[in-house]
Amino acid sequence: MVQVGGDPSPQDVARRLRKGLAQGVLSFPLTAFHDDGSLDPDGCRAHVADRLAAGPGAVFPACGTGEFFSLDEEEYRQVVRIAVQEAAGRVPVVAGTGYGWAQAARFARIAEDAGADALLVLPHYLVAAPQDGLAAQLEQLAARTRLPLVAYQRGQVAYTPATLRRIARVPNVIGLKDGHSDLDRLQRLTLTAPEDFLFFNGAATAEIQARAYAAVGVPAYSSAVHAFAPEIAGAFFGALRDGDHGTTDKLLRDFYVPFVELRDRAPGYAVSLVKAAARLRGQRVGPVRAPLTDPSPADLADLEALLTAGLDLVGATL
Repeated sequence: MVQVGGDPSPQDVARRLRKGLAQGVLSFPLTAFHDDGSLDPDGCRAHVADRLAAGPGAVFPACGTGEFFSLDEEEYRQVVRIAVQEAAGRVPVVAGTGYGWAQAARFARIAEDAGADALLVLPHYLVAAPQDGLAAQLEQLAARTRLPLVAYQRGQVAYTPATLRRIARVPNVIGLKDGHSDLDRLQRLTLTAPEDFLFFNGAATAEIQARAYAAVGVPAYSSAVHAFAPEIAGAFFGALRDGDHGTTDKLLRDFYVPFVELRDRAPGYAVSLVKAAARLRGQRVGPVRAPLTDPSPADLADLEALLTAGLDLVGATL
């Protein structure tokens, strides 16, 4: 793709992402709100700065963990701009976008203006769609933004190998994030894709399945735990990279599996628990926005006990 106005090409962005993936987890920062539900820009900035200090491979603001679905366009602009300013070119910034392609294109233009390096295309809203429609959704968006796109399959979006071949031919579609954990399908997709196509493990609490994903050629993963306990996320990433099965097994058994069991107690806890854990660590991130709800007092107490124990495993404290 020809560079426009000195902007990096999709291939340049993909190379930066690939380099980052070898160095750390993908960080999905939270979006900070005041107690009244309004955006807290200062809280956002402090949270992103702390995540960056922990050495992620890339930063993905305003995505699922960042409650993209609850942000208006001006709030989205502020969240993405803050991440870009704090990253200062050190790691790629991949902003979320979504809904139908027309609305996704509006957010894409905002992300461009804010300085994002690429976009993660979240599943479209509400309706099921055939494969031709899933491909056309990305094609329509790609035609309306200069930014590279990473498709995200989960929920009602699941690509076949034939559809992946089609979207991979779009010049600024550079990768796929998978949230289905169907390893048979995923293996077929990795074998179908061009050699330089990026794949990310986007399973909920992705560390649980990180070894399985790596076995089918997808070692890179997003980490919600990095949003509140980068010490644990970093220890797991290092042990996995180094083949230290004893450490990975211990962290899985004594922290990640109990965390998933706690996460599964209520819908939306994949975000709500992460935000609550960040507050327990002194992060100024505030509550979640409706329709999400904060954890119950009993679940919050269990979360604090688990977080304390998990940090102790890696020599850190609450």
